Amino acid sequence: MLFDVYITKFTNLGLNILLALLIFYIGRKIIKGVTGLVQKSFAKTSVDISVAKFITSLIRYAMYAVLIMVIASQVGINTASFITVIGSASVAIGLAVQGSLSNFAGGVLILILKPFSVGDYIVGCSTEGTVEMIDLFYTVLLTGDNRKVHIPNGSLANSTIINVTNQKERRLDLTVGIGYRSDLKQAKRVLETILSGREKVLSNRGITVFVSNLGESSVEIGARVWVASGDYWTEKWAILEEIKERFDAEGIEIPFNQLDVHLDSGE
Repeated sequence: MLFDVYITKFTNLGLNILLALLIFYIGRKIIKGVTGLVQKSFAKTSVDISVAKFITSLIRYAMYAVLIMVIASQVGINTASFITVIGSASVAIGLAVQGSLSNFAGGVLILILKPFSVGDYIVGCSTEGTVEMIDLFYTVLLTGDNRKVHIPNGSLANSTIINVTNQKERRLDLTVGIGYRSDLKQAKRVLETILSGREKVLSNRGITVFVSNLGESSVEIGARVWVASGDYWTEKWAILEEIKERFDAEGIEIPFNQLDVHLDSGE
């Protein structure tokens, strides 16, 4: 009689294990099919590839978690206590790695909101550079002097981010000081000539030259032009060099701080 009971239990256990294996096989096929459909759907849209991969992975892991719970229930494991243990472990792990979770949440926000993309030049978290990679936990920047900077996404998502190259065109602001004895109209005319003669200056956006400030030792002349974002720095450096050369040739003084000492020879 006892032997028959054990035979029945082993038979039921064997059938449950076979059924669990069948569920696992079918579940894997379903998960693969669903994730494949999701990937194809993203491929037809303009969703960023990083966001697409993240969402696809999230769906895959969630479906595998459900599949494991179904299989555990099939072989007789108490899923309620299983969920309780997982929940308790998740809380403990969450407290231990809360900084990493903050970076993960920041990475999700960056991938979804897309304040910048790979290849953009950004300024944030007291550093700047070209975005080389956006991971779930870190964003990697390549600085102008070829250094890699890994910024935690949590810090980056909570800071002010300046996307320098997001737009195709960028305004170039210049300020140059001339002496009070120099001819103001001549200086403005020379500046306008320099800027209008630059090939990379976008003349269709207009050129503005104006007096920006009357300083203690100089008259500050401002200039505003537009250039392609990729030409910003090289054009700025070239224009400043040409201004110095042309002002010297025209006899326009660019003042600098100096100290005059007068000796009193009185008795």
